[in-house]
Amino acid sequence: MSNDHGHPPPGGWGPPPPGWTPPPAGPTPPPGTWGPPPAPRPVHRPGAVPLRPLGLGDLYDAAFRTIRHNPQATVGAAVLVAAVAMVVPVLVTSVLTFTVDLSLLSADSPSTESVVGFLGSFGALGVGTLLQQVGLILVAGMVAHVVAAAAVGRRLSLGEAWRATAGQRLRLVGLAALLLVLTLTVLALYAATYVPVVLLSTATWQVVVYAVLSGLLLVAFMTWFWIRVYYLPAPALMMEGLTIRQALRRGYGLTRGAFWRTFGIALLTVVLTGVASSVLTLPFSFGGQLALLAVGPEYQVLGLVLLQALSTVVSTAFVAPFTTAVTALQYLDLRIRREAYDVDLMTQAGITRP
Repeated sequence: MSNDHGHPPPGGWGPPPPGWTPPPAGPTPPPGTWGPPPAPRPVHRPGAVPLRPLGLGDLYDAAFRTIRHNPQATVGAAVLVAAVAMVVPVLVTSVLTFTVDLSLLSADSPSTESVVGFLGSFGALGVGTLLQQVGLILVAGMVAHVVAAAAVGRRLSLGEAWRATAGQRLRLVGLAALLLVLTLTVLALYAATYVPVVLLSTATWQVVVYAVLSGLLLVAFMTWFWIRVYYLPAPALMMEGLTIRQALRRGYGLTRGAFWRTFGIALLTVVLTGVASSVLTLPFSFGGQLALLAVGPEYQVLGLVLLQALSTVVSTAFVAPFTTAVTALQYLDLRIRREAYDVDLMTQAGITRP
């Protein structure tokens, strides 16, 4: 239809020109392809841990949530261990302070009694530090169980976390001792390589070059050893009830193909906790200097040991639970990524049926 001048009517629509044929119809889309995209898969979070692969923010958030929801079994356990261990040097130094002369101002001509007193005081501090490290190994085992329970929405008290480690404590201490022996063996073998280098070198620069190159290789190897051998066996031993050998193999297998991600998170955690520990203990350093000026010289060693004990307890209360929780969460994350372990956790939480 057109008007008198042969133009199409207003609106621009009219019959097709002569010879026009419609284009061929395209393929019909299969049923169900039209409409909005499917809804994302729901993220289940029965407790402190989202049951899916965890990013860095998820790991740290879950660690803080676990500590906040289980304070007795995490912070309480770490404080208890550190406090009991630090009682040893404080008591020994207190006794020595009132029995021998520990005055720092008498160091110009120390007597045999003073030397024995100094050795006894700081030796007791070393013993306390060793006891603390052994106790923190057990705390790490408790925190691993706390994290496993938090992932399925359960909370553990201090007593429940301790009972959960029954039958595994000696294996955990043995694992820690074995890893320490392996570490010291590697360092001893490295130190032994300097003997032929020093004996056979004709110039000092040769020893310096060897020290630089071999030092870089040692750092690279110890980094590999830390992640592949040292890092994950403890949570694997505690959560799966493995033997020491099985736990070592388990940690090695889980980090295969995930070295850099595991290393990056572990290193960042060490840096962050180191900074936080320094900030927490800074008031003790400044306050301690002022306090030592206010007391007599015969009490200064006791003051130093007491301040060291207090700063150790405060820093341990934050560093130990957080680092061990992050390690346990990395273990869970690797199992979720490799083994779909989130499905098992959902079953344990009662979200899905077995």
